[in-house]
Amino acid sequence: MTNHQPPRRTGPVRMQLLSVTGVGLAVLAVGSLVLWHGQVGELLGLTADKEPVVSSQNAPAVSGPPSTTLATTPPTPKPTRSPKQTPKPTKTPTKTPAKSSYGEESINGLSPTLKSRLKKAMAAAKADGITLQITSGRRSAAKQQRLLNDAIKRYGSYKAATRWVLPPKYSAHVQGKAVDIGPAAAMQWLNRNGYRYGICRRYDNEPWHFEALVTPGTKCPPREPYSRPVSD
Repeated sequence: MTNHQPPRRTGPVRMQLLSVTGVGLAVLAVGSLVLWHGQVGELLGLTADKEPVVSSQNAPAVSGPPSTTLATTPPTPKPTRSPKQTPKPTKTPTKTPAKSSYGEESINGLSPTLKSRLKKAMAAAKADGITLQITSGRRSAAKQQRLLNDAIKRYGSYKAATRWVLPPKYSAHVQGKAVDIGPAAAMQWLNRNGYRYGICRRYDNEPWHFEALVTPGTKCPPREPYSRPVSD
């Protein structure tokens, strides 16, 4: 073995140092150039503003943020309503039951024939000092039925009752063709003179009951003993 060492390679190392040194110089040169450029730009006014220029018109004051208070508009007044007027209750007119144009004691409810004949008889009787009063002229069917019911209670049977009161469908009173006359003097006068006006007493048991049975001036037919239904 010998103590002789091989020679060192200084060439590549030197080249690396030179490269590093060159790069550092290049970076330094570029930085200097940029710094110089900025300074020159500031001097010449070529550098851009750091903040954009904004028009100050209508801009908020610099001293503080823009006000966040909203503009208050006056509330729209509500339409005033006139107080509601409570409608007055309309009164329904109470209907009064229609009254018939005649009463049971009136001549108006009688048939035209009996009415005209009886008016002439009344005038003649008045001339003789007698007043012919109608105690019962035209009747309603309801009234006739009530009279029949009362007669059945009084006489004890339907057959006996119909000698005095006929059922509504057979009654000459319901048809306006019969009239009961009073007082006794008037019954007697009309019994004697009624034929002159065509008015006759019909039943023996009812001296007050008269009907227009014949032509005026004609003798009255024989009287029936009592009334009876047509079916009997």
